[in-house]
Amino acid sequence: MTVLMDNLRGTTFVVIDFEALTPVGRPAEPTEVAALALVVRDGRLVEDGRFESLIQPPAEVPITPRDLVHGMSEAALRRAPGPAAVLAGLDQCLTAPSYRLVAQHASTEAGLIARQRQHCPVLGSTPFLDTLKMAKQVIRGMSSYGLDALLRYYGIAQPPGRHRAMPDVEVTADLFRRLLCDGAGAGHWSTLLDLDAAAGLRPKPETSVDVSVQESLFGVQEA
Repeated sequence: MTVLMDNLRGTTFVVIDFEALTPVGRPAEPTEVAALALVVRDGRLVEDGRFESLIQPPAEVPITPRDLVHGMSEAALRRAPGPAAVLAGLDQCLTAPSYRLVAQHASTEAGLIARQRQHCPVLGSTPFLDTLKMAKQVIRGMSSYGLDALLRYYGIAQPPGRHRAMPDVEVTADLFRRLLCDGAGAGHWSTLLDLDAAAGLRPKPETSVDVSVQESLFGVQEA
């Protein structure tokens, strides 16, 4: 693990999560984003900043009661800044490359970012590491590699506000640390290139329509 931490110096890992509406017949619309930056200091992966914001969905997209989880309100969402402003603000925080984005079932986050890529060019061009792919390398034979199953496997407590963006980011960051350690111990990775090969996802091209993002949010694979 010490070798891995030495090799990861100089890389900022940005753990990111979106919550989103999934209107029928159109791409998912983000309602919240959270991000937590991790860097190597004194041989450990430690927090180096965080960002979170509600995101205003389009006025014509309905917000149902099932969308209003853990203290979210329709009024707060309708007052929030739009996705272009929020993601541009997050992009402006990314001033110390190089980066890797980290997410559970990362294709969902990649698709949401791709739709706003013109407003967040750093985010839009940054590769992902998928904790789901990492877990499949490290933990063999699980019936589910969703976030809840992985939290149970590692004994990580369900956070208050599970399915809000920042609580999910915090436990995903904890999961990422543990998978890094266990994967290094098992010889799966010792460098950033190893991680990219094992669990990497290249940025998606900018797109205005991506219904597959909606499908991935509520597909068979638990995020």
